[in-house]
Amino acid sequence: MKESARYIKIVEWSDEDESFVGQCPGIIGPCCHGPDEAQVYAELCNIVDEWIEHMKQEGKPLPPPTAGRNVAEKIT
Repeated sequence: MKESARYIKIVEWSDEDESFVGQCPGIIGPCCHGPDEAQVYAELCNIVDEWIEHMKQEGKPLPPPTAGRNVAEKIT
């Protein structure tokens, strides 16, 4: 399992931007966008992987994981 799997990734439609926008709470805010939801998600996953690798190379601690906290239940 990749380290990035410990973090929730969100891709949602933005009427303002007229595109899908991706972000990873706790890691990075809105950071990628585009017309195709799946492509934005793939790009977001790559960005999060790169961010985690950069943090590790810098010797900085990663933020607490956001996955596995039943976030979806809290939203509804």
